[in-house]
Amino acid sequence: MIEIGGTALSLLLCGVGGIFVGFIDSIAGGGGLVSLPMLLAMGLPPNLAIGTNKLAAACGNIVSSVQFIRAGKTKLSLAWRMIPLALAGSAAGSAFMIYLPEDVLRPLLLAVLAATAAVVFFKRDIGRNSASESAKVFSAKILAASFAIGAYDGFAGPGAGTFMVIVFAMVGFDFVVAAGNAKILAVGTNCTSLLLFIIWDQILYEYAVVLAAGLMIGAYFGSRTAIRRGAPFIRFVMMAVTIALLGKLLLEYGQAYLL
Repeated sequence: MIEIGGTALSLLLCGVGGIFVGFIDSIAGGGGLVSLPMLLAMGLPPNLAIGTNKLAAACGNIVSSVQFIRAGKTKLSLAWRMIPLALAGSAAGSAFMIYLPEDVLRPLLLAVLAATAAVVFFKRDIGRNSASESAKVFSAKILAASFAIGAYDGFAGPGAGTFMVIVFAMVGFDFVVAAGNAKILAVGTNCTSLLLFIIWDQILYEYAVVLAAGLMIGAYFGSRTAIRRGAPFIRFVMMAVTIALLGKLLLEYGQAYLL
């Protein structure tokens, strides 16, 4: 592993930035879009940045999940059925990505995110009325959604947490319960990749501990804010995060096309 010593200033920025990332990510996902570039800007090689970010994100997701579970804003009865299918979907998505050319992957990802933004903006009733007590949450479409979420996470990655919340809202959960379910699923889908990063010694623990502390603080307050303020607030944050994600990828796609 490459040894990189963090300066006091860089570690401070890492912790403060982690609080902001954890707050947003606990509500609408997409935190990795900020935390990963932040680590790269601090000079970490990509492999160490990804591994370090994965460990810190897992800590934030656990804290956020606990808050949603304690508030009764999850469907724990579905967790054991969602996580295995999400893991299987992640493996399938990763395998498919290997054989898909990048010039096909980028436009496809942009199309998915554009569709996601359109759903959040135009379908005003999405995520407002909970169907979490209805029998339909135990139907095949919930399990199919879990597989699709895992496949997207393994296939593309960016904005996977945001996509998780959207999918759960589309199948009948209100935004608060959808966010809670997404956090539980995110913990499950992160486990395998995090274990591999630990085994491969691709985590810079000096940065990981500081970033994790910031993420956990932000996740604690973000999840509690989401639970307290409800679906309209989450919908607003979801829209902002989705547009920011779409804009970032459009910029990257434009730069790659020009080059």
